[in-house]
Amino acid sequence: MHADLNERVVVATQTAPWLATADGEGACKPLDSLATGTTSLVQAPAGAVFAPPGGALGEEILVLDGTLTDARGVWGAGAYLRNPPGSDVSLHSETGCVLFIKRLAFDAEDTSVVRLDTASMRWLPGLVPGLAVMPLHEHAGEHTALVRWQPETFFQSHAHFGGEEILVLDGVFEDEFGRYPAGSWLRSPHMSRHQPFSREGCTIFVKVGHLGAG
Repeated sequence: MHADLNERVVVATQTAPWLATADGEGACKPLDSLATGTTSLVQAPAGAVFAPPGGALGEEILVLDGTLTDARGVWGAGAYLRNPPGSDVSLHSETGCVLFIKRLAFDAEDTSVVRLDTASMRWLPGLVPGLAVMPLHEHAGEHTALVRWQPETFFQSHAHFGGEEILVLDGVFEDEFGRYPAGSWLRSPHMSRHQPFSREGCTIFVKVGHLGAG
């Protein structure tokens, strides 16, 4: 599914149907399936228990709704978690939750377990007025962040080495190719170019540098 990294992909997840998971306990919206991993939205019921990452893939999680619990605490909406391959972690949800999950191959040196409560973190100034950034993770050319756009914020045309992936969390994100309301998922190829802006304002989860050279 959406396995060609040279393809620009836009998915309106807000209208995509939920599909039953293999165990029948939850639901998911698959977004892509690559040789290097998968991306999906997952809806888990109260009491759900998540298996730790195994094999060659780690997992990257953004909590969209509900809570996740592990030995370090309870993680609500906006929490960002990274579990490297083979991590000895135990995640469960007492309340039920909706998650954005990427299961992907981590760099061999990217071994840190990450837990960030973005609700308590500080926004940093962006490169243009009206833009604020909250860095989440950086390793070997891969950068992950939340980016907040005030209404009527415009950015210059640019390209991303290693591609770009965006999940619109609220508001409406735009570029010369279209208009993307909350729930939209975009994946753009290595060195693809666009000129993003937001007339209404928005918050996006953005990840760059992880899609290879195509």
